[in-house]
This record gives sequence, structure tokens and C-alpha cells, in this order.
Amino acid sequence: MDEEKKVIFSGVQPSGNLTIGNYLGALKNWVLLQDDYRCYFSVVDLHAITVRQEPKSLREKTLEVLALYLAVGLDPEKNTIFIQSHVPAHSEAAWILNCFTYMGELSRMTQFKDKAAKHQDNINAGLLTYPVLMAADILLYQTDLVPIGADQKQHLELARNIAQRFNNIYSPTFKIPEPFIGNEGARIMSLQDPAKKMSKSDENENGYILIMDPPDVIKRKIQRAVTDNLGTVKYADEQPGVKNLISIYSAVAGMPSDEIENKYKGAGYAKFKQDLAEALIEELKPVQEKCNDLLKNKDYLKKIYSDGAERAAKVAYKTLRKMQKKIGFIPYLAK
Repeated sequence: MDEEKKVIFSGVQPSGNLTIGNYLGALKNWVLLQDDYRCYFSVVDLHAITVRQEPKSLREKTLEVLALYLAVGLDPEKNTIFIQSHVPAHSEAAWILNCFTYMGELSRMTQFKDKAAKHQDNINAGLLTYPVLMAADILLYQTDLVPIGADQKQHLELARNIAQRFNNIYSPTFKIPEPFIGNEGARIMSLQDPAKKMSKSDENENGYILIMDPPDVIKRKIQRAVTDNLGTVKYADEQPGVKNLISIYSAVAGMPSDEIENKYKGAGYAKFKQDLAEALIEELKPVQEKCNDLLKNKDYLKKIYSDGAERAAKVAYKTLRKMQKKIGFIPYLAK
């Protein structure tokens, strides 16, 4: 029965603390997928090292992201939850796929240009070939659907091109993945610059709210969020700051934007911001408590990521062996 379900793959980098953008735009929606799809959710630590990481922090953040996956409601019995580097097939498949990817394709990636501009002292090869590793992540599991944001569309298109190229040169090996079109997660923008997506790498800490931020910090950041001088709670493009706050409120409270507009008609921004902060604190409280409890139980987390890696590896190596055979590698038979 489970084999008949379509396969979904997604992952989050443990390169910093996760924001409410990650929670409302991705994690919360993943929970809705776990009954209807065969899901692989990975903590993609290999991707994180394209930018220098402090080793101790990377280990801590990897476990925290894993704990957050569980805390938001992902069931390890229903989903395969694992740490990317624990399945070496990802690295092995990425090298093979590198040899079927053109330099011109990689140099056109807008994320490479953006990251290279931000990290001019460390423009490493991994930064350039990051999308090929992402293609390996997806293709190894014969993925049907990939939940992606607008900033990842180019990468998925490349994964599709690589898969089609490999299939055409040899014979059908990979499923051609499609973007997941479902209930689109809220696109949460920076609280200080609503023209930019909310990001954990924002230099201004008031631009983002972290999933694990305490109540007083959440209140302060919401109070400082940019609005305008119109004083009207309206979901409109000409009021991007207010529109963003309404998007957050709508995602947290499950209220449509027009209902929020009516609720705060003539009320001004202070009351609106106060209620939003309280709603957000209430939403995150059980997630934070569960995450903190899980982080105290390292043995349980170890069991989850060990079992997950074992299950993921069985599927990933099946695809990898097909790739190796088709390109002419002699199969390695372990004694």
C-alpha cells in the first residue's frame, strides 16, 4: 500500500536557527503530507558546509533541526527522517551527476551568484556544485514531488535536466521530479525589509523571528516590525510591511486576510501587533517545549536518525547501484 504512494523529498540546512518562515512556510505543511505520501525528510548537513561552520555549533544545530522535525508533529513511523551525511550515497551520486552537469548551467544559478557575493573570501567549488548535490538528494529516492519555494525553482529545473540527460544517454533510471503544488505555505518576509524573504542569515536580528525565540523576544520583534504611516490594517501590495504581518497572523490563526482586516478596522497597529505576538507565542509554545524535551533525550534522537539513515540508505543505494552499473562501474561485492 505504502509503495503506491507518491514520494516526496525535502530538507532543511542546519546552518543556523530556524525561523517562523521555515516553520510556517515548510515544516507545518510537511505534517499535512505524511499520511498521503511516502516522505523523506532530511537534515541536509552536507549543504550547510558550503559556508564555514563552527563544528560544535553544526552538531548542535543538526540535532536541533531533527528535534524540531519531531516537535512540529512529523511521525518517524510514517516518514523517513535522517541526517544527510549518514547516507554516503548522496555524496557518491552527486559526484557521478557532476559529470553530467555543465559548467554553464551551474554558473547561471542565481543562488550561486548571491552566495558568492556574500562570501567573497570563500567562493568554494561546493558553492558552485551545491545544486548537483540537491539533484542527488532528490533523484536517489525516485522522488515524484518536491515542495519548494520560489528561490529553489531553478535548482529543481536543473535536477530535472540532469535526470533527463542521464536517462537519454543510458536508459530510464530516474523519475523526473515535479514541484509540489499543494496548499502553498505562507511566504514570510523580513520584518525589517518586507521586500526580502525572512532569513536566518539576515544581519538585522529584528528582521526574523526564530522558532525557539522566547516570548519577550517575539513581542519585541513584532513591535519593531516595519509598517507605514497609513494606520490601516490592510492586505495590500502598497503596504508590504502590514501585508507581511497579516500573512503571519493568517498562517498562525487560520484566519483569511479579509477577516483579519475586518477585525482590526479602525483599531490601528498597536492592538494588531499585540494580538499577533500573543497568537505566535501560543502557536510556538508547545513546539518549543517538545523540542527542548527531545534535546534532553539524546539516545532517543540517536535512535531516530540511525533508523532513518538505515531506511533511507536501502532506497538510495538501490538507485546508486543502477547508476553505477549503467555508466560502466564494476560492482563492488563486500566480503
